[in-house]
Amino acid sequence: MTTIGARIRKLREDKNISQETMALELDLTQSNYGRLEKDDKRLTVPKLQKISEVLKVSISYLFNEQSSKVIHQHDNENPSAYNVEHLYQNNKEVTDKLMEQYEFRLKEKDELIELLKNK
Repeated sequence: MTTIGARIRKLREDKNISQETMALELDLTQSNYGRLEKDDKRLTVPKLQKISEVLKVSISYLFNEQSSKVIHQHDNENPSAYNVEHLYQNNKEVTDKLMEQYEFRLKEKDELIELLKNK
């Protein structure tokens, strides 16, 4: 199974967008952006939204969701078709995956806080 970070990397490379450009768009250093592609747990909803905007794909596409075409348009851009099958279900799956990641990160934080309290 392809990770979200690997999928983002492939899309970025396919569109000839450098890590430096992505980092600038996300207001990160290049090395921090590189870590996002390697460690999915670092991805947040706002970062996923910005990445999807820069790569011109839907967030569900980043999660490798297969779908039928729906028209999507930002501001004055030309409309473009995105794949989104069973939109509600895909959004629920994306939300569930993100919640899973957040819960994992919160658990890690709680463990670190407890460790620091004990020192």
